Amino acid sequence: MGSIEYPPTQPSAIDQGYKPIADLYDYVIPYRTRPDVDFFVKQAVTSAGPVLELGCGTGRVLIPTARAGITIAGLDSSSAMLEVCRGRLQRELPEVQSRVLLVEGDMRRFALGQVFRLVTLPFRPFQHLLNPSDQISCLQCIGRHLDRDGRLILDIFNPSLESLVAENLEEEQAEEPEFTTPDGRRVIRRHKVVARDRTNQVLRIELIYEVRHPDDREERLVQAAGLRYFFRFEAEHLLARCGFEVEHLYGDYDESSYRAKESPELIFVAKKTAV
Repeated sequence: MGSIEYPPTQPSAIDQGYKPIADLYDYVIPYRTRPDVDFFVKQAVTSAGPVLELGCGTGRVLIPTARAGITIAGLDSSSAMLEVCRGRLQRELPEVQSRVLLVEGDMRRFALGQVFRLVTLPFRPFQHLLNPSDQISCLQCIGRHLDRDGRLILDIFNPSLESLVAENLEEEQAEEPEFTTPDGRRVIRRHKVVARDRTNQVLRIELIYEVRHPDDREERLVQAAGLRYFFRFEAEHLLARCGFEVEHLYGDYDESSYRAKESPELIFVAKKTAV
């Protein structure tokens, strides 16, 4: 297992958002049951590697990929999330650890000195880039790190028009079951939308973690983030502008075809066209 740390930059909104809850992330039930892990591992094995995962976080996808025999580099801007990932890797077999390189860095500007057969962005880290200049910078940087025959998989959610126009600002939604951490903390997670910027297609959200410690002490942790949503053809045009051609568009992780109203996901598999 290797590690690279770049000179410190101004803390990003992503890093500040994840820091309070990094040690809870892997126990959130919807994250533990997401069906995307098998999809990304399958794609990594098909590529034969090496793979670069942007926004690797705690290793939710990265570690199963390494277990499958694929060399993978994981980049993330959150030192707190990477620290959890390093802890998880220490519990893996030496041969799994040897396949992983962790990099603390910014997905808009990084230079790893190698190219990859596959670059992935599982579970929407690209949507934390809120303006076109950052999005283009990220995609161009990916292009420079892709092998000539390499592929990019961009995973974003399919916007629901009903949700985007709903009048429910500041309403906490409790849709998740309670979970318990190994040290005995009991946690209920809620979420709310605190602002909608429809002109710039940005949602400001908060994930609220109500934590009850074994000594009955209560704690409220808040993860705040901005999410930029994209519509299908907007995303396709952005990819084309940055030198990518879409080969497949899936609507879910079972590789089903995209359907505008029914599909929960927009999963683009794209190849590099610009030389």
